[in-house]
Amino acid sequence: MAVKTDPEKLPELLADRVLFDVRTPAEFAGGHIPGAVNLPLFTNEERAEIGTIYKQVDPRLAFLRGLELVGPKMRQYVEQASASAPDLSAVVHCWRGGQRSESMGWLLEKSGFDITVLKGGYKAFRRHALEYLCALPHPLIVLGGYTGSGKTEVLQVLKRKGEQVVDLEGLARHKGSAFGALGELPQPTVEQFENDLWAAFREIPSTLPVWVEDESRSIGRVYQPDGFWRILLSSKLIQVVMPVELRVERLVRDYGAFPKADLIERFARITKRMGGQHVKAAVEAINRDDLPAAARIALQYYDKTYEHTLEVHPRGRIIRVEVTTNDPEVVAARVLEAVG
Repeated sequence: MAVKTDPEKLPELLADRVLFDVRTPAEFAGGHIPGAVNLPLFTNEERAEIGTIYKQVDPRLAFLRGLELVGPKMRQYVEQASASAPDLSAVVHCWRGGQRSESMGWLLEKSGFDITVLKGGYKAFRRHALEYLCALPHPLIVLGGYTGSGKTEVLQVLKRKGEQVVDLEGLARHKGSAFGALGELPQPTVEQFENDLWAAFREIPSTLPVWVEDESRSIGRVYQPDGFWRILLSSKLIQVVMPVELRVERLVRDYGAFPKADLIERFARITKRMGGQHVKAAVEAINRDDLPAAARIALQYYDKTYEHTLEVHPRGRIIRVEVTTNDPEVVAARVLEAVG
């Protein structure tokens, strides 16, 4: 009989074990525990067929149909598991920690594996992950500032200097604005973003402060868990204040290489909020290759949006750090000096 473990013990267990998620590929794609290997007991279609039989015909017949489908693939499961976990040590889970994980765990144990089953399955993990993020043990330090202040690069410098950093935009694969998806991979599901966020924090000792970038609750099409975001809002905010022209230079450098059509399409997305006249002027600037002019128009909109956000969602303590350079090394040093 396989040993069972609680979700909060996963980080320690997975230091030397492979995690097998035996749910369907569709379930896995919707959201999975970071680092898990999908070893599906059933295909998407098989799972749907068994579910239909269970609900509409007879649970016993559904069980027998499952045996019929699984039987011919038992060797394949063992071979796939052995390839992913050559030391034959693994954790197994399904949705609720029920028949699928118990069945795969039994099979792998019979083939020589040392198996632990995740108690409550993925459902229990999700509950644990969200509870952890919404009662975060880590103190947060939030790096904020107007668009174009180079906050992401500053965080990268802070990380190289040994500070603990969680890159929210990196996890979301989006830079947060209407232009934020340019050059990025497709965004994860909200569920997967939350799982990845949990994993990022669990890698850091809970006694250490963690730097994050100031973000709206939504980052593109993903959302920070409400409880986590409220912690972010109540944390110390280090606000970088940089002259507009330096921010214009950065935006031109960061976005100037993208095709004109892509930049124009992104401006079109915010026409209602920005105003048709301003968008028209920005598009004309792009078409005549005057990217600094387009960037200035964008910053007028985003600066007002940032100020409005601070009014609607007031912060705890705000420390302003005025800089006259967009060199992230210099800005990072000033930020660390301000924190003390």
